[in-house]
Amino acid sequence: SDEGLILTNNHVIEGADEVTVQLFDGDEVDAEVIGADPLTDIAVLRISEDDLPYVRLGDSDDVRVGEFVLAIGSPLNQGLAHTVSFGIVSAKGRSIGLIGNNRQGGYEDFIQTDAAINPGNSGGALIDLDGNLIGINSAIASRSGGNDGIGFSIPINIAKRIMEDLLDDGKVSRGYLGIAGRDLDRVFAEALDLGDTRGIIIDQVLEGTPAYVKQTHLLYPNLNPVCL
Repeated sequence: SDEGLILTNNHVIEGADEVTVQLFDGDEVDAEVIGADPLTDIAVLRISEDDLPYVRLGDSDDVRVGEFVLAIGSPLNQGLAHTVSFGIVSAKGRSIGLIGNNRQGGYEDFIQTDAAINPGNSGGALIDLDGNLIGINSAIASRSGGNDGIGFSIPINIAKRIMEDLLDDGKVSRGYLGIAGRDLDRVFAEALDLGDTRGIIIDQVLEGTPAYVKQTHLLYPNLNPVCL
């Protein structure tokens, strides 16, 4: 916003004692971390500058596979800051198992693009041809370690909801089950003698989460067991 709010990735600022933002004109200003959410890899910063140019937030639900997009970031090193690359939306709804922690898996619904994204592009903007921000560039799939044409952006609608929670409450409130799962593919469907591949496979129920129930056996000699 023109009041100095900045969206970026949690992994960009995670563990930092101080955060400095370099503006397009080369000036560097200190930033305050308003909040961060590791489970969506979103962080919100604020700098004390007025009347800043800013990008409009789009609607990632309206993004279509095949539409043209621009990726803006600082790949590889600071000398390549403000690099713009061009591509299309390759897919939507991607989950690659990147975000999360030991207790809880992350929330992934990535926009996939072939616009060139390299290490260092994290936190950069994915923009449609109307100039609207539709995603936060976050990750790549690569065998070489560089751009192989498979980049991932967090949809702006997810980032916007996280931003609003962090601004209003300083934290993100959400419901969760506490399970680790994966897609039910054709091989597992056939092995389990299922008719189709709808649904998921639950690999793990994490201890201490809402889905976890610790079984306790109590023995009372004068009572008959009852099945509930």
